[in-house]
Amino acid sequence: MSMCTLMSALRGAGRQQLSASTFAVRHWTGSHVLRIHEFTQVRNMVYHGVEMRSSTFAVGGQDWRICCCPNGRYYPSEDYVSLYLDREYGSNTRHQMTGDIMAKVQFSILDQALKPCYTRTTKLERVYGGLKWGECDDFIRHGDLDKAKHLNDDCLTVLCDLTVVATGTNDRMEVPSLPAPFDLQAGQLTEAIWNKERPDVRIEVDGEAFDAHRWVLEARSPVFKTDLSLAKATTGKDENTIELRIDDIDAEVFKALLQFIYTDAPPLLDAPTTAERLLVAANKYELEKLKLMCEEALCRHIGMASVASTLALAERNRCPVLREACMQFLSCAGNLETIMAMQMDGFGQLKRDCSSALLELVTKKMVEMEQ
Repeated sequence: MSMCTLMSALRGAGRQQLSASTFAVRHWTGSHVLRIHEFTQVRNMVYHGVEMRSSTFAVGGQDWRICCCPNGRYYPSEDYVSLYLDREYGSNTRHQMTGDIMAKVQFSILDQALKPCYTRTTKLERVYGGLKWGECDDFIRHGDLDKAKHLNDDCLTVLCDLTVVATGTNDRMEVPSLPAPFDLQAGQLTEAIWNKERPDVRIEVDGEAFDAHRWVLEARSPVFKTDLSLAKATTGKDENTIELRIDDIDAEVFKALLQFIYTDAPPLLDAPTTAERLLVAANKYELEKLKLMCEEALCRHIGMASVASTLALAERNRCPVLREACMQFLSCAGNLETIMAMQMDGFGQLKRDCSSALLELVTKKMVEMEQ
């Protein structure tokens, strides 16, 4: 079982503040290249035991150096090139003291084509800080160095491939709380509700699942309170999680509805279609504040082409503010007459869906004419 799967299972069991760490044997590999130009001249200038040291390179969280002795590390190996590694003291104090790090190294001479043409490999062994390690005191005999093969332009190029094996605990991992299915715009209170309490309601809408808190839904909407009370006997995969299914709202609108329930802030209502769909949902769940916001947004979009459908929407969903705005628009000089004279689709809709409003308008017009 992966750590992610384990954390998900624990989260589902109600544990909200989770962290994790893993103890394991870990492997790292890394490579470093050391080049010694004018190698023959360098070899003639130094005694045995004199080191040519590379810059440090990091593998497995440790710092290392390649050490090369052109005339051997000790007197018995003065006819050889010696290679070994130096683990920098202080790179990891715990591993220095316990010796619970192991490593192996492969040294290769690269030819003109940068391909290994001579290779030696050490066995996997324990490493302690501050000690020379991975010794190849007799790496290659001077007499075996071929100028054409090993010393291109009198340059010795050594490739070090290092493998480090260590036991240890990785960095402590904080498991984030479940993300809210909306933008937390209302500050610390809303964020605290979502992050500190486990959701206990799952709502399926248009193929998407939304998690929520029962007490929040019931406090905000009397319709949700009724629906949830009827759904008590239905539990989801997680114990005590109530499942609801809503078929007459699409997922985008429900997400906006849920955002308002938690944050008291509606989404952008610039597009009339968004405001219309959200108004219908707000009316269904008796969210009067959101409904009024949608009404006010739609009032800004009333025109000759939309007034009939907007008035019908207001009539169906009992929207007094929106209805009054439509009636005022139709009462303006010439607007109703224009719709009637042009036999626009809107006039047919007015007769079909807004008969009482149309009668009210006509009566008002007749009274005005008599005066």
